[in-house]
Amino acid sequence: MRRFTGSKLEMMAIVEISAILAQAAQQPTQPNPSAGMAQTLGLMVFMGLAMYFLMFRPQQKKAREHAEMLKTMKNGDKVVTNSGILGTIIGIKDTTVSLRSADAKLEVLKSSVTEIKERGSSEA
Repeated sequence: MRRFTGSKLEMMAIVEISAILAQAAQQPTQPNPSAGMAQTLGLMVFMGLAMYFLMFRPQQKKAREHAEMLKTMKNGDKVVTNSGILGTIIGIKDTTVSLRSADAKLEVLKSSVTEIKERGSSEA
């Protein structure tokens, strides 16, 4: 091992520098509070986008398809209502549809028609 050959002042300066460096290495660094906030904000934005694409967008698409189906209904179509009634359209009004199911004539809301099972002829 080499011995130090400089003056006492140089020796004290080296000891002080090494002490400062050792102390700096031992102190844990404080986390940046703005980085934590940015990370939380980023996570919230990601969750919002995921919720939009997994929940809201498919629901909007289904609503558009249902509205288009209601516009294309015509007399003679065989439909199913959301209560499970199967019937043939015999009349269409602004908000209601007249159905014939077996021997009964029913008037239901257009919005209650969930599916067109079979397209029929235009005369009923």
